[in-house]
Amino acid sequence: MDAVRRAARPSRRGVLRAGGGAALAVVAGTAVTGCGAGTDDGVAADGTVTVEMWHGQADTAKKALEGLVADFERSHPKIRVKLGGGVLADVMLQKVTAALAAGSYPDIAYIFGSDLARVARSPQVVDLTETAGSGPVPWKNYWAASRDAVTLNGRVRAAPAVLDSLAVVCNKKLFREAGLPLPEAGWTWQDFVSTARALTESGRGRFGTGWPGTGDEDTVWRLWPLIWDLGGDVVDDGGKGIGFADTGARALQVVADLARDKSVYVDPKPGSEQMYQVFQSGRMGMVVTGPWQLPDIETAGIDYHVVPLPSFSGRPVTISGPDTWTVFDNGEARSKAARTFLTWLARPEQDVRWDIEAGSLPLSRRTEALPAWQDKVARTEGLNVFTTALETARVRPVHPAYPEVSQALGQAIVAVLLGRSTPEKALRACADEANAALLIPR
Repeated sequence: MDAVRRAARPSRRGVLRAGGGAALAVVAGTAVTGCGAGTDDGVAADGTVTVEMWHGQADTAKKALEGLVADFERSHPKIRVKLGGGVLADVMLQKVTAALAAGSYPDIAYIFGSDLARVARSPQVVDLTETAGSGPVPWKNYWAASRDAVTLNGRVRAAPAVLDSLAVVCNKKLFREAGLPLPEAGWTWQDFVSTARALTESGRGRFGTGWPGTGDEDTVWRLWPLIWDLGGDVVDDGGKGIGFADTGARALQVVADLARDKSVYVDPKPGSEQMYQVFQSGRMGMVVTGPWQLPDIETAGIDYHVVPLPSFSGRPVTISGPDTWTVFDNGEARSKAARTFLTWLARPEQDVRWDIEAGSLPLSRRTEALPAWQDKVARTEGLNVFTTALETARVRPVHPAYPEVSQALGQAIVAVLLGRSTPEKALRACADEANAALLIPR
């Protein structure tokens, strides 16, 4: 997903942010009169079709994708995939929005899952429902999070690209020094709060845990599992109001308790890098994060333990922030070639390479079962916790008003984190703003 990895990998902090609400207002109303290559249909004289892919990846992930493209082209000599775009995933939305307005857009682009609903309002986005249903990997073999993140009004509007989940990573050394047992699956949010309090040593600059404090999607998506566990939802059944009016205050109370105890490091900068640096320097006992952070934690030499998210109910619940490969219509030849490439990329033998090299979780159970992934799990402490969490992971709704709902909730979380508001008061302000956004026809 996100938003939210170091620049050396796809930025998961950026990948998970809602982003670009105002910019996307242009997309739905844009009448596109051209296509990506003007009068060029992408078909050479010898029948070779060139597909332009704005991938948004950097360094490690980019190298992985380049290797996969090279293999694809060897096995599909009549299709060429041109990797480009010139921007990272964090600003891909703005570039695609401008490209749609100008009528010069790629065949494939990396679109954050939280932005798909608005992008899919463009008539240039290709419907992939038939492709998904006839692909070599059975659609139902994908994790539910993979399917839900690309499905809008019963139609598949993109291909899943990156999959993750949230869990808690603990510093074993700090737990030992505090005389605390390591948490186990089935623990509660009250356990989390009390453990964070016990781990905190203000005199030594140690914190029990951390939370992003900028109000962006990285701040917000950590609260949804608490709301879902309490029976709430992002949007109510009628689609005209928030679905957490009755549960949001209780979820925010956990944030308030952490703030009251001064056991939470509030990261003031986008990207959460300071929060992770505090953890990786041995000054934070627990951090809620995804599998993308494990390589950095290992490199920092932290002896760590991974445990599923706490809950109120005792039932396992987490969130996944999948992102997408979205296909745009530049004519039948290029659209068909783009679908062929993404279908090939999703096959387990390719998916497992992407997962291992670029830091994603398997898109399907067939990929998870491959020896290469099982070997990766055996060699990576705690990775199995993130994969197992996919069994019960939920995703944010593919809803055009989600960015506004997220922004309102982000402001509420920050107000509570900084002690500027009570959970009840912050939620009322959030509800006023989010409900107004949900009433706007789209």
